[in-house]
Amino acid sequence: MTDSTGPARATTPRGLPAPPPAGATALPPGTYRGSLVLVTGGGTGLGKAVAAEFARLGADVMIVSRRAAHLEPALEELARVSRDGGAMTAAVCDIRDPDRIAEVFDAAEAAHGRAPDVLVNNAAANFPVPAEDMSPNAWRTVVDITLNGTFYMTREFGRRHLAAGTPGSVIAVGASYAWTGGPGFAHSAAAKAGVKNLVETLAVEWGPYGIQVNGLVPGLMPHEDMTGDIRANLERNSPGGGLGGDPDHDVRQPALRVGAPRELGWAATFLASPYARFISGHTLVVDGANWQRRGLVSPPVVTVREQMGRGPFREGP
Repeated sequence: MTDSTGPARATTPRGLPAPPPAGATALPPGTYRGSLVLVTGGGTGLGKAVAAEFARLGADVMIVSRRAAHLEPALEELARVSRDGGAMTAAVCDIRDPDRIAEVFDAAEAAHGRAPDVLVNNAAANFPVPAEDMSPNAWRTVVDITLNGTFYMTREFGRRHLAAGTPGSVIAVGASYAWTGGPGFAHSAAAKAGVKNLVETLAVEWGPYGIQVNGLVPGLMPHEDMTGDIRANLERNSPGGGLGGDPDHDVRQPALRVGAPRELGWAATFLASPYARFISGHTLVVDGANWQRRGLVSPPVVTVREQMGRGPFREGP
């Protein structure tokens, strides 16, 4: 029993330890040798970080992006980290177009001699906006890319494996506000909730055919692909400004640090690996428990408009 009247022991919060250095791997070298991994939104940011960890473990990798300018630099980076000389290819694709998606899968098979064994649905659209200010086009665009595009990619992947009788693994990158709602992100939160449900539904439908389907949710992992408005919103509400390594953002995480993009890559390579075959229909959150944080006392409510620096709502064009 602890004596509350006794001398106090000093305990200094230190947070979760830093991750291993870039280049480290948890899985055996060559785990993905002979496998093809297709990553949407793989030209920049978290998608590129995920693709790099698969390449490091021997996979052939195809990255997909709407913007051709992102692909060549990303391919060069993937080639540098590949440890087994895996083949790196790329394709321009708007995942809202099912016909173009089929062409990309055909190109993958032609270039690599096999259909993708792993699909990582990372591509999405997002920007903060109060719901009352959101245009119908903004709503349609985010939902069409984030939810419909994820379904079109996953359907094409599943149909090819079902027809061939081969196993496969799908990972859909989600968001924690699929559970909680996301003030300022009504369009993205609704779409990501749909993605989470899609993961759970298809895991049951396709499990008998050897196809596992899982979700993966990143926490705050600063990277170069963060949109300017999201970055500005974070900085506006941070007295210290800035992102990665900023003490003001670190102390807002239970881990007392933000995440590193490679930590999401390590989680993805595990979920699709032979060591996670019995995990399906699950969404893994990699955010240092931040989404589950609650205070003993609720903080004052600050409206989304105030957080974004917007004045009162006025109806009109």
